[in-house]
Amino acid sequence: MAERKAGSAKVVHEVIRLQGDEELERPIGSLIFSGFAAGVAISASVLAEAFLRTQLPREPWSELIVALGYTVGFVIVIMGNLQLFTENTVTAVLPLATHPTIRNMRRLGKLWSCVLIANLAGMLLVAALMAKTIIISSDQLGAAIDLSSKLLVHDAMTTLCLGMPAGFLVASIAWILPNARGSEFWVVVLITYLIAIGGFSHVVAGSTEAWLLWLTGHTSFSHACLGIIVPALFGNIIGGTGLFAVLAHGQVRGEIEPEADG
Repeated sequence: MAERKAGSAKVVHEVIRLQGDEELERPIGSLIFSGFAAGVAISASVLAEAFLRTQLPREPWSELIVALGYTVGFVIVIMGNLQLFTENTVTAVLPLATHPTIRNMRRLGKLWSCVLIANLAGMLLVAALMAKTIIISSDQLGAAIDLSSKLLVHDAMTTLCLGMPAGFLVASIAWILPNARGSEFWVVVLITYLIAIGGFSHVVAGSTEAWLLWLTGHTSFSHACLGIIVPALFGNIIGGTGLFAVLAHGQVRGEIEPEADG
């Protein structure tokens, strides 16, 4: 049937909903380990940017190349099927949007809390290793701090607003991948590269930078949490769940509800 053809919005919605339902059923231990691994892996974005910065001259064009480093952590996490909080703003939300029950709300709360805490813990570990120059040189640390300092320019409201497009774009990756058909790598790279050159706020990738600024004395713990991480978190949720997930579900709602009711 035409409505069942590969690539239709209804089929993509069902694929992602089933993926989300599987994620919601995973044990807490699995979520924590996968989320922690994702937090460690996403920090490769900060490392790659720092490595590129130390090898390139300080010219305006070099920023476009440095931004390519930002995509590295996302490629590892998304293509490695690790638990990234911002991907779950759409994948795990569709089961709740389709069947808004107390049980699904509780399952989503469990998933979000476990994954977010694990992501932040993984990034804190890497930031500590960076701050102590255990895994990078002093020059590379200086480059990482310089790159991270851009987070200090914005106030909390600006960070929140910049987090909305980042949340929307990362959520869109989950929607696009079922139709990528061998181009998954380029989908991830292009969309996350756009986040980097746009200067948008991503709670997971940006948290490594926030932790690093705190551990090196460039900001306080309260500002790292309340001025950077929390505003980016709410911005990502608004963009990923409040905008993308609602729109993605809304376009097929009239097609799937009759089946659910039947």
